[in-house]
Amino acid sequence: MHPVNDLDLRRWREYTEILTDSLWLLGPRDNSGMHTPEYWGNFVPQIPRQAMLRFTRAGELVLDPFLGLGTTLIECRRLGRFGIGVELVPEVAARARRLVAREPRRGGVRTRILVGDSQNPEIQRAVRAQMRRWGFSAAHLLILHPPYHNIIRFSDLEADLSNAPDEEEFYRRFAQVLDNFVPLLEEGRYLVLVIGDRYARGEWIPLGFRAMERVLERGFRLKSICVKDIHENRGKRGQHHLWRYRALKEGFYVFRHEYVMFFQKMRRGRRAGR
Repeated sequence: MHPVNDLDLRRWREYTEILTDSLWLLGPRDNSGMHTPEYWGNFVPQIPRQAMLRFTRAGELVLDPFLGLGTTLIECRRLGRFGIGVELVPEVAARARRLVAREPRRGGVRTRILVGDSQNPEIQRAVRAQMRRWGFSAAHLLILHPPYHNIIRFSDLEADLSNAPDEEEFYRRFAQVLDNFVPLLEEGRYLVLVIGDRYARGEWIPLGFRAMERVLERGFRLKSICVKDIHENRGKRGQHHLWRYRALKEGFYVFRHEYVMFFQKMRRGRRAGR
């Protein structure tokens, strides 16, 4: 089996940037270069950077079916990885193309943004065709940062997971994305799921763990669950006292974390946990 990263473990003390603990206190968002916090759904660039440093090698291929403004592809260009991202909303994809194109490329790698619905099997065919044009038979890392159901509505498009009418439909749509993209990932390589929970009708909804089960059902084993701190987001900006009052009144705790889950795709003939 080929190594999944470029780390030389004889020099392990030198890799001070790379996290190995499960509590991720990442601090302020990295807004350097073409990274921007302007889009509600952007995750912090430190997440895909950590994932690529740990679980890819230079010149390998990363896929992101929930691209947003291109955070993953910007990191691909910085770290010398090929990258393909899919974005549902044409206007968001156009803005992402402009941002990603302005980020310098390292090592001659290339990135591509496709506009479409990651639930649609046609997207799998389009991604696979692009992979073949670049000489790849499989991808080496799959990064998924889906909407946390309807906490934020990202568009008016029916296919948007944030518009799923109920929780079960959200999981069904998420599972369809998995079914389109998991076959593109090389056996033995990693899938990263970045997701949080939600609160509805007086109940904590463990969205992250229920989504995790959908991944495990598709031939993966769980390698780690990291808990990342959330700094004040746009939905709660300037409302700290209001949310604290609501928490005290209604008996809940305000979300200050999300999950970064790491899974490894099992080889044929093996089952997770055996």
